[in-house]
Amino acid sequence: MAIPTTRTKTKGNIKIDTEKCTGCGLCVYVCKDFGLEIKNNKAQEKQDPLFGCIGCGHCMAICPSGAITISGRTLSKDDLFALDKDKAKLQYEDFYNLLKQRRSIREFKNILVESYTIEKILNAAKCAPMGLPPSDVNVLVFDTKKKVRDFAIDFCNYAKGLKWLCSKWFLFLMRPFWGKKTDELFRNFLKPLLDTYTKNMDKGVNLVTYDAPLAIYFYASCYSDPADPIIAATYAMLAGEALGLGTCMIGGIHPLIQIGKKGTKFRQKHKIRYKSREGLFVLFGYKDVEYKKGIRRSFASVDYV
Repeated sequence: MAIPTTRTKTKGNIKIDTEKCTGCGLCVYVCKDFGLEIKNNKAQEKQDPLFGCIGCGHCMAICPSGAITISGRTLSKDDLFALDKDKAKLQYEDFYNLLKQRRSIREFKNILVESYTIEKILNAAKCAPMGLPPSDVNVLVFDTKKKVRDFAIDFCNYAKGLKWLCSKWFLFLMRPFWGKKTDELFRNFLKPLLDTYTKNMDKGVNLVTYDAPLAIYFYASCYSDPADPIIAATYAMLAGEALGLGTCMIGGIHPLIQIGKKGTKFRQKHKIRYKSREGLFVLFGYKDVEYKKGIRRSFASVDYV
C-alpha cells in the first residue's frame, strides 16, 4: 500500500547496507511509518509498516554511518546535504524582530524583483513542512508588474460573472441552508469585495494585486493536506521579508476560482493545474512606504489544558 499524490503512487524503496549499519536504532526511532526494526544488531525493513515508505528521508538523514538509502517518491541519495549547525543558530530576538516589523504592504516601487531573489524565495518555500511527502504544492509565478496586472484584469472580468452569489434572491434562498454566519459573510464581506475589485478595475485601479512587481500563487491538489500551500506561502512571505521586500497575502482570489465550469476554464487558461481546497497569493516588491511603529497583535483565545 502506498499513499497517492499527483507526483507518485508508489512507495519508497529502502536499501540498507548491512556492512555499514551499526545497529544504533536511530532509524527505527524516527521512522513514523514503523517500517524498520533491529534484528541481529542490524536495521531491516518490517513486513507490516503503516503505509509503506512515504519517502520522508528521516532514516537516511539521521543514520550516522550512511547505511540507509531511500529512493522513489521523488527522493534519492543525491538529495542529501550536510547541515551546518552553527549557521542555523538564528537568535530568537532577531527572528521576533523581523516578525514584529512585518506589515502587509500594498504600495510598491516600480522596480523589478530580480530573478535570483525569486529563486531564493522559492528555495525557502521548498523547506516548508508538508502533510505527507512528496510535496503536492504547486507554484505559479507572475514575475513582472504587467503579468500581475493582466492576471488581475482577467480575474475581475471573471468575477463579474460571480455577482449572482451575492444577489438578494440567492442569499434569501440559501440562508436557511447555510445559516446566519455564512449569510453575514456573503453580505458583509464577499459582496463588497467583489464590488470593490470590479468597479475599481473598471476605473483602471487594481485593488486585487495592487500592481505588485511579483506575485506567487501557492496551491495544491485533492491529495494534499489543505494546510500545505498555506505553510509554503508563509515560508515564502518570511523569506521575502528577510530579503528586504514588502509582502502581502491575498486570500480573496483562490476560493473564487474554484467555482464551477467557469472556474475550471479560468484555471486552465492560467495554467493552474488543479482545483485546490486551499491556496494563497503572496505579493512581493520593494516597499514604497516605511512604517515607523508596530502594532501589538493578539489571539482570540489562549487556553492551557
